[in-house]
Amino acid sequence: MSDKATEIAQLLQPTVQALGLELLGVEYLPATGNATLRLYIDVLEAERETRVVNIDDCEAVSREVSAQLDVEDPISGNYTLEVSSPGVDRPLFTAAQFARFIGEEAKVVLKLPQDGRRRLQGRIVAVEGEAITLAFDNQQMTIAGDNLDKARLMPDWVALGLAPQPKKKDVGAGKGKKKPAAPKQVH
Repeated sequence: MSDKATEIAQLLQPTVQALGLELLGVEYLPATGNATLRLYIDVLEAERETRVVNIDDCEAVSREVSAQLDVEDPISGNYTLEVSSPGVDRPLFTAAQFARFIGEEAKVVLKLPQDGRRRLQGRIVAVEGEAITLAFDNQQMTIAGDNLDKARLMPDWVALGLAPQPKKKDVGAGKGKKKPAAPKQVH
């Protein structure tokens, strides 16, 4: 998260917690004329087996956070507030969130290149303190938490039953049937 996003997350975390939800992280996307402030929320860990974030949760957080932002005013200029569930391609903001998903695939963008790379995708194999280790291409790379710009889980579309299925071949096509001859031109 950017410094501004971290500042806003610290400001809003108690408000989201008071609603019985967890603030996973904040994305602040400054832009000329209209910035975007995106909050990712989830249900508390104790409820994850029986409940997911719903539209009512997003509306409640949006209403409370919007009022707080109007009073605190941490963003100068116009912005759009978005409140979202983490979704299947869950964003990861902290080392603790990475630790929860050890063994899963993640796509990571670094603030500064490491070993000549800023973007990588690999399996989360370890988390020690704020350091995250990913395995990819028969190698491992340990990344300092403060060098993470963005990270998301990569959904296992096959396990979710959402992977594209191979097209079935048309049975009988080409068997015993001749392609019609092109019409002959007579000059």
